[in-house]
Amino acid sequence: MAKSGVGECELCERKSALTAHHLIPRKLHRRKHFKKHFDKSELQATIQICRQCHSGLHKLFDEMQLGKTLNCINKLRQDPQVKKHIGWVARQRTQWQ
Repeated sequence: MAKSGVGECELCERKSALTAHHLIPRKLHRRKHFKKHFDKSELQATIQICRQCHSGLHKLFDEMQLGKTLNCINKLRQDPQVKKHIGWVARQRTQWQ
Protein backbone atom coordinates (compact mmCIF):
# COMPACT_ATOMS: atom_id res chain seq x y z
CA MET A 1 0.00 0.00 0.00
CA ALA A 2 1.18 3.46 -0.79
CA LYS A 3 1.82 5.93 1.98
CA SER A 4 -0.74 8.69 2.11
CA GLY A 5 0.97 11.17 4.41
CA VAL A 6 0.15 12.14 7.98
CA GLY A 7 -3.40 12.72 9.20
CA GLU A 8 -6.18 11.26 11.33
CA CYS A 9 -6.83 7.54 10.98
CA GLU A 10 -10.42 6.92 9.90
CA LEU A 11 -10.70 4.02 12.36
CA CYS A 12 -8.79 4.83 15.58
CA GLU A 13 -8.77 8.63 15.00
CA ARG A 14 -5.12 8.99 16.03
CA LYS A 15 -2.81 11.37 14.21
CA SER A 16 -0.39 9.10 12.40
CA ALA A 17 1.23 8.19 9.10
CA LEU A 18 -1.60 6.88 6.93
CA THR A 19 -1.96 4.16 4.33
CA ALA A 20 -4.75 3.60 1.83
CA HIS A 21 -6.90 0.54 2.60
CA HIS A 22 -9.06 -0.76 -0.26
CA LEU A 23 -12.49 -1.53 1.18
CA ILE A 24 -12.73 -4.33 -1.38
CA PRO A 25 -9.25 -5.86 -1.61
CA ARG A 26 -7.66 -5.49 -5.06
CA LYS A 27 -7.12 -9.24 -5.21
CA LEU A 28 -10.91 -9.66 -5.54
CA HIS A 29 -11.63 -7.05 -8.21
CA ARG A 30 -11.53 -9.53 -11.12
CA ARG A 31 -13.85 -12.09 -9.53
CA LYS A 32 -17.32 -12.44 -11.07
CA HIS A 33 -19.19 -11.76 -7.82
CA PHE A 34 -17.46 -8.42 -7.31
CA LYS A 35 -17.68 -7.37 -10.97
CA LYS A 36 -21.41 -8.11 -10.90
CA HIS A 37 -22.27 -6.42 -7.57
CA PHE A 38 -19.93 -3.40 -7.49
CA ASP A 39 -19.12 -0.67 -10.00
CA LYS A 40 -15.58 0.53 -10.69
CA SER A 41 -15.71 3.39 -8.16
CA GLU A 42 -16.88 1.03 -5.41
CA LEU A 43 -14.09 -1.41 -6.22
CA GLN A 44 -11.50 1.38 -6.05
CA ALA A 45 -12.84 2.99 -2.84
CA THR A 46 -10.24 3.42 -0.09
CA ILE A 47 -10.04 4.74 3.44
CA GLN A 48 -6.99 6.35 5.06
CA ILE A 49 -5.90 4.39 8.11
CA CYS A 50 -2.76 4.03 10.21
CA ARG A 51 -0.41 1.09 9.76
CA GLN A 52 -1.50 -0.53 13.06
CA CYS A 53 -5.18 -0.49 12.05
CA HIS A 54 -4.32 -1.65 8.52
CA SER A 55 -2.22 -4.56 9.73
CA GLY A 56 -4.87 -5.46 12.31
CA LEU A 57 -7.63 -5.66 9.70
CA HIS A 58 -5.59 -8.03 7.55
CA LYS A 59 -4.68 -10.19 10.57
CA LEU A 60 -8.29 -10.41 11.77
CA PHE A 61 -9.97 -11.10 8.42
CA ASP A 62 -9.18 -12.70 5.09
CA GLU A 63 -9.72 -10.81 1.84
CA MET A 64 -13.07 -12.46 1.13
CA GLN A 65 -14.49 -11.42 4.52
CA LEU A 66 -13.27 -7.86 3.99
CA GLY A 67 -14.68 -7.69 0.47
CA LYS A 68 -18.07 -9.29 1.12
CA THR A 69 -19.02 -8.27 4.66
CA LEU A 70 -16.75 -5.40 5.77
CA ASN A 71 -16.64 -3.32 2.59
CA CYS A 72 -17.54 0.10 4.06
CA ILE A 73 -16.23 2.20 6.93
CA ASN A 74 -19.47 1.87 8.94
CA LYS A 75 -19.42 -1.93 8.77
CA LEU A 76 -15.80 -1.93 9.89
CA ARG A 77 -16.49 0.39 12.84
CA GLN A 78 -19.46 -1.75 13.97
CA ASP A 79 -17.66 -5.10 13.91
CA PRO A 80 -16.89 -6.31 17.48
CA GLN A 81 -13.38 -7.54 16.60
CA VAL A 82 -12.52 -4.26 14.88
CA LYS A 83 -13.89 -2.28 17.85
CA LYS A 84 -11.66 -4.26 20.21
CA HIS A 85 -8.63 -3.71 17.97
CA ILE A 86 -9.37 0.02 17.60
CA GLY A 87 -9.60 0.30 21.39
CA TRP A 88 -6.16 -1.25 21.72
CA VAL A 89 -4.64 0.86 18.94
CA ALA A 90 -6.09 4.08 20.38
CA ARG A 91 -4.09 3.49 23.58
CA GLN A 92 -0.79 3.12 21.71
CA ARG A 93 1.63 6.01 21.38
CA THR A 94 2.58 7.48 18.02
CA GLN A 95 5.48 9.73 17.17
CA TRP A 96 2.99 12.59 16.64
CA GLN A 97 1.52 12.53 20.18
